[in-house]
Amino acid sequence: MRKIGKAISLLLVLVMVLSAFAACSKKDKKDNETETPLVVGYLPFSQKFSPFFADTGYDQDVVEFVSVQLLTTDRTGAIVYNAIEGETIPYNGVDYTYTGIADIAVNYDEEADITTYDIKIRDDVKFSDGHVMDADDIIFTYYVLSDPSYDGSSTLYSQPIIGMQNYRANSSAAETITDEEVNALIENPSDSLNQAIIDEIIRPVLESEFDWVGSLYGDERYASYTEAHPEQKDLFASFYSLDENYDSYAVNDEKQVLEDIIAQYGSDYKALGAGYAADETYYVNDVKTIARSIITEEKKAAGIGEDVYNIEGIKKISDTEVQVITKGYDATAIYQIGGAQVAPLHYYGDESQYDYENNKFGFPRGDLSIVKSKTTHPLGAGPYKFVKYENKVVFLEANEHYYKGAPKIKYIQLKETTEADKVTGIEQGTLDITDPTGSKTTFEQIAKINSNGELSGDKIVTSSVDNLGYGYIGMNADTINVGGEPNSEASKNLRKAIATVLSVYRDVAIDTYYGDAASVINYPISNTSWAAPQKSDSDYKVAFSEDVNGNQIYTSDMSSEDKYAAALQAALGYFEAAGYTVTDGKLTAAPAGAKMEYEVLIPGDGDGNHPSFAILTDASAALDTIGFKLNVNDLADANVLWDRLDAGTQEMWCAAWSATIDPDMYQVYHSTNIVGKGGTDSNHYHIADTDLDTLIMEARKSDDQSYRKSAYKQCLDIIMDWAVEIPVYQRQNSVVFSAERVNIETVTPDITTFYEWFKEIENTELK
Repeated sequence: MRKIGKAISLLLVLVMVLSAFAACSKKDKKDNETETPLVVGYLPFSQKFSPFFADTGYDQDVVEFVSVQLLTTDRTGAIVYNAIEGETIPYNGVDYTYTGIADIAVNYDEEADITTYDIKIRDDVKFSDGHVMDADDIIFTYYVLSDPSYDGSSTLYSQPIIGMQNYRANSSAAETITDEEVNALIENPSDSLNQAIIDEIIRPVLESEFDWVGSLYGDERYASYTEAHPEQKDLFASFYSLDENYDSYAVNDEKQVLEDIIAQYGSDYKALGAGYAADETYYVNDVKTIARSIITEEKKAAGIGEDVYNIEGIKKISDTEVQVITKGYDATAIYQIGGAQVAPLHYYGDESQYDYENNKFGFPRGDLSIVKSKTTHPLGAGPYKFVKYENKVVFLEANEHYYKGAPKIKYIQLKETTEADKVTGIEQGTLDITDPTGSKTTFEQIAKINSNGELSGDKIVTSSVDNLGYGYIGMNADTINVGGEPNSEASKNLRKAIATVLSVYRDVAIDTYYGDAASVINYPISNTSWAAPQKSDSDYKVAFSEDVNGNQIYTSDMSSEDKYAAALQAALGYFEAAGYTVTDGKLTAAPAGAKMEYEVLIPGDGDGNHPSFAILTDASAALDTIGFKLNVNDLADANVLWDRLDAGTQEMWCAAWSATIDPDMYQVYHSTNIVGKGGTDSNHYHIADTDLDTLIMEARKSDDQSYRKSAYKQCLDIIMDWAVEIPVYQRQNSVVFSAERVNIETVTPDITTFYEWFKEIENTELK
């Protein structure tokens, strides 16, 4: 059994900045002199308002209000390379001028196979406390994101920046160590490797699991376990003891039981992986990292390699210029290199510990405690400065030093609210701006409020664009498989059986929930991406519309009921191919390692308030007729889902991904990012496919968009073949404004997926 963790929340849906407070009466104002706050309705924050550690869309939006990033993009998501003077780019027949804090020049030297990013910032950018931004702030920001102890969501350290891995390992030999050397040490482990595995994997995991077991007592969900084992030590032993004859009841000291079981494992990380995640390979990448570190240290002791005090490919050129040099060409690198929110060294770091020439970068190497201490109280050079978070409200005040000029609205309050209260809040005057889910019910509610019966009228103005993200139903390959082999054909067939039935109910469910505000998608990628397959493509397929023999399940003349029956019949074929026993059209036995029932988690507030809820209930009823149970767990507390995803114990779940401008798939699908494998922990599907990994990395290295699109299509096909993700819907983002309190003419014009309403917040006015 695995621990239900408490760490990172999933980036479900890219949400516009929201929150609220009571709107005040109108009054005359000049520029930003009004004391009336702009109140924006928002869903709950996690209070990680740091440019380094914010990991939910909600917290990241707070960071965007407070900070500025190096990279500037236009309404289509295209990069504005000359942002200091600005570039004028047409959109929808209108010319818009885009400016930012930096110019970025990208030059690839094919002969040397290196790419140079020359970054030059304006010399008049000030943080909200009046300090002028300079190159040292950028260098500091990069070194925080590159530190060996950094554990935020940025993956700058994964970019092929020259010297990055040597710096993180503190050895010039690090980038010369081969996989063969690492594998050889693991196959014939030294005493130091065994001890390191115990110290860094076995002991901390089992200690954490021991504490987790203690937390189960009093939780009704685990009553059957705790009633059978009234004492924590005995329940823990039942989960993790390797010795069938070990009697924890005979040991009075709880800590002794823990020590005894730790001793049972020794350095056997495979046994721990099997017990913790039902996967002997679960800790392989962690062990490889440890082995690589040991080899590095051994080489250093033998005089091979030297200490590395800086990142060779990150250079300060002048007070306003920084250069980053990478190996080869990576199309996604500019979004990591330029996407950094520039953080003030004097605030997040320690100026006495900064000396660029002597390789001191504002904090003790390997210790980010100084930086983390400011996580809940950010400071930056954005249009607003953070004042406080109090009573579920983020209070912001206009930054008088903002390089584009102080915003016209002096105060903004981002107030936590519920989904149900968003439109009502606009109507009643407690909210000025918010982003209700674009459902049929919501749109009907807005239309009734406006006297013209439309979505935009005298009370409310609505702006809708495709969301940079999509909804899906996920499956964990490590918990839904046959024989403990997630990548086998039998395991894929098991997941395809379930996916086939789920998929056939998508159309009605999404139309009922969203109406015209969303559409069903057939690939796990947002329609906003240039890499998304189009229906006009010759190889476009409807998701899970083929049977186990590759034949089309549906015909154009089928009724809905005919399709449901055909999907169920196709599912039986997949179940049988997976090794299930099928008798008279029903499942009677599951193959080893598989089950006759699985759980699906859905954060529907306990009352089915989720676009995929109808899909699950209809599919569950259908599967029940053939002897298979799909247990729908409608969660009143969404944190339960995040905890399970973080722990990797979930079987199936419903959620939505936010996307990025570039369709890079590394963070979500690369095998190194499976929970606990030492990466970003964002591969919740636990998909580990060598071909997929290779395609993802090759697509990163090309600047040929045609090639990249082809490569990503192959990636999507592999993901669909694994059947770990059922693409469900592409929804629209709806931002609503109070027509009575917000001067709509001053709101950012031509809002797009890539250009949110707050992009030009400094120009927005209240009436």
